[in-house]
Parts: sequence; C-alpha cells; structure tokens
Amino acid sequence: MKQLILIRHAKSSWDDLAARDFDRDLSGRGLRDAPEMGRRLAERGLVPDALVISASRRTRATAALLVEPLGLPDEAIEARNELYLASPDTMLKLIRHTPDHIGRLAMLAHNPGITELANRLSESRIDNIPTCGVAIFELPVDSWRDAGRGGRLLDFDYPKRQQR
Repeated sequence: MKQLILIRHAKSSWDDLAARDFDRDLSGRGLRDAPEMGRRLAERGLVPDALVISASRRTRATAALLVEPLGLPDEAIEARNELYLASPDTMLKLIRHTPDHIGRLAMLAHNPGITELANRLSESRIDNIPTCGVAIFELPVDSWRDAGRGGRLLDFDYPKRQQR
C-alpha cells in the first residue's frame, strides 16, 4: 500500500495585478494557513517521504511554510515546472515515476487539476479542494507505476474545517 497526499497551494495574493500568474505571492491568509495545515499533518503523523511541487512562486512559498512543522528536509522536496496548472494525467504520470522506496508521497499543485485527480483516484467525490486543502489517499499498490484508480480517501482537511 502507498499513501498519496494531494495539497492545493495556499491562498495567493492579487495585490500586484501586473504580476504573471506564475509569480504571484501568498496572501496574508495563505501565509497563516500553510503552517497550520503542516501542523495538522504533523499531529497525525502524516509526514511524507517526498514532496513534489509545482515550480510557481505560490507553491514554493506554500511548501516552505508547510514543511517547517513537518520537519521535512530540503532534499525531500522537488519542484517541477510541468506541475504548474497541470492536468490530472500529467500529475499521475509524475506520481507513476516515483521511486518505490517512497511510501508516502505528497504533491502540491493547482486547481482544477488537483481536485480532478483526487476524484479520479477514488470513488469519493470532492467538489473542490480549497486553497491549502489536503486530501489523503491510500492506494492499493506496491509500486507507484500502478497508481491510478481504486484508492481510498482517508481524510479531507482544509483550513476552514473545524478541528476535530
């Protein structure tokens, strides 16, 4: 069994309307939400072995804030240009190329692709993964190359969700 954690980047800022979408920073809310979601993952013992992220500025900033409470080392994080506004097929292709010694993989990317991938992985339906939302799946595979359908949604959390 493998575990996959899908994460949407934290809320981005629209303060600089001249900035390219790729270069947008996080908003104040995003700066608060990312470490909170990292803390929630850490409290549940859901520290990924690896984190693959979109190369955009807002995903890099989200990752930096998210991993601090997780204690994830820099070498466990890989930024990939092809994850910027990626389709579910592109995301799944990257997942399938993950080395099998990785038991728990996290992917930090953008909507609509991240929500569409979540809905492809299991029978559970998520209408929208909000900014800094986290969907955790158990995949019935021993090798990432076999990842696809048949997963089980273990949890879906997001900043505005009431703590249990």
